Amino acid sequence: MPFRAVTGHRPILTLLARAIARNTLPPSLLFAGPGGVGKRRTAVAVAEALNCPQPTRAGDFELDACGACASCLRIARHVHADVMTIEPGESGAIKVEQVRDAIDRTAFRPFEGRKRVVIVNDADAMAAPAQSALLKTLEEPPAGSVFMLISAIPDSLLPTVRSRCPILRFGALTVAEVVHLLTRHHGYTAADAHLAAVEAGGSLARALERRSVDLVDARAAAQRLLEHTARSGEPARRLEAAEIVKWKGSNVAEERNQLATCLRALLSLLRDVGVIASQADTRLLANADLEVELRRLASAFDDRRSRRAFAAVDEALAALERNASPKIVADWLVLQL
Repeated sequence: MPFRAVTGHRPILTLLARAIARNTLPPSLLFAGPGGVGKRRTAVAVAEALNCPQPTRAGDFELDACGACASCLRIARHVHADVMTIEPGESGAIKVEQVRDAIDRTAFRPFEGRKRVVIVNDADAMAAPAQSALLKTLEEPPAGSVFMLISAIPDSLLPTVRSRCPILRFGALTVAEVVHLLTRHHGYTAADAHLAAVEAGGSLARALERRSVDLVDARAAAQRLLEHTARSGEPARRLEAAEIVKWKGSNVAEERNQLATCLRALLSLLRDVGVIASQADTRLLANADLEVELRRLASAFDDRRSRRAFAAVDEALAALERNASPKIVADWLVLQL
């Protein structure tokens, strides 16, 4: 996984490539940002670039791994002797023994590469003793070793750990970037990939998690709900419209998940309505295939109403995350739109 094969995050990738080329890469780094956006892929790209025996210059990258040599291929398959990955075990935690084992191994010279690399995936899962065990190593890293901590919730790490690691903040992927990954690597059609990407909020992992949910139906339900509420302000009629998004699942958790998927589609539609209402560039539309229908809705959802509706949907999603009843949430929401 060379830098050039990582989707998105160009400024971060360029910075890392330049630091490796000029031998100024810090010995410890913290990759922070949403889950499923490419932090781990970037860490693997760093490990390859550090250990590739025949690095190259590729485009904007001053140095990049070849991606084809034995070293690069072993790192990509997670079997390189000098690249270690620490991950949560079955308990969901990273134990102190895992950290100590990695630290012990970095005390030795690299076996087959130039650098020993330790990637701590989901670093926030480190128990307090594990984080404490890592502190001294982060303060005085062994020569020839690089530690990369990856976390979606970096604030849960000890302040002393965070202070010893320069932080690189990863943002969400764009819809186009998620579509590219889904169609190229996960067998999605262009249409399905677009719907999944819009619903995923810039996270490839979330898009893949939602694969079992019928996103086409979810977006269609969200569109019908907006159209119904645009036509009628009568509370009784609004409550009837709530039935559109009351999914029938095998249990409450499934119904809650299905409603959340529908509400995220609703947020996407409301964003697009706002784009149209403000006469912004329609290339910004996430649901460009519904532009005609959304233009009709824009006349009913002016700027003030759109913002109020968006805030209400966001609050409804927060309520679902707190395990609120999906039926109550749906009834409340239609009265706010």
